[in-house]
Amino acid sequence: MKKTRLILGMIACVLCLTACGSVQESTDASNQKITQEEALAYGDQVVQDINSVVQSGMEMQFEGDEVISAALESWKSAQTDMGTYQNITGHEADISEDSTVITVMVSGTIRDAEVEILLDKNLAITSITTNVQYGFGELMVKALMNTAIGMGTVFVVLILISIIISGFVLIPKIQAAFSSKGNQTEEVKQEAVAAAPAQTVEEEEDLTDDLELVAVIAAAIAASEGAASTDGFVVRSIRRANTNKWQRA
Repeated sequence: MKKTRLILGMIACVLCLTACGSVQESTDASNQKITQEEALAYGDQVVQDINSVVQSGMEMQFEGDEVISAALESWKSAQTDMGTYQNITGHEADISEDSTVITVMVSGTIRDAEVEILLDKNLAITSITTNVQYGFGELMVKALMNTAIGMGTVFVVLILISIIISGFVLIPKIQAAFSSKGNQTEEVKQEAVAAAPAQTVEEEEDLTDDLELVAVIAAAIAASEGAASTDGFVVRSIRRANTNKWQRA
């Protein structure tokens, strides 16, 4: 029941503002849709409603409304540094023909904050942002931290770049080492091939079909053996002799 009353209250607040703007538009010659007092009262009501919704845990009810959902998230995020909402300490409104900016100052248990409500020319809410107010010392500390982080990141990147550039000097040396190693391996292979004993290929010619040559050789062998005929000899193959042996002889 409490949730229903809260939602109905916010809707009634928005409808009330629209109605007031319509009446003001028809009666005011300057076509100003909302007065300063109405804008301030509306801003206070919006802040109280946002705090009530967050405290009640009813954010899920407004997921379909991007503006209200973003406003609730901004309020919840600000509470981390602002603390618990206490009360409204001030407000101001800047009204023009095209838009209305309402600023509501609130007090928290840790820090103060400002809620900025932006309305378009039709008095529709376009954005609601909660900005925590930090002291001068806190702002200086944050600025120094951001500067230190930025400069530290730059120095780290520069150191990495210098290490990479210095590593380029080693690339030719590594290439030369691999090249010399490959050359040594090739020389070892060539020396092994040169040291291997030369294999003599004895060519064996099958000349058994040359009958005249076979008969001559058989007769020469028979004469050297003192045989009367070549009947006891059979020439199966004829092999070319090594000429070096004949030269040594």
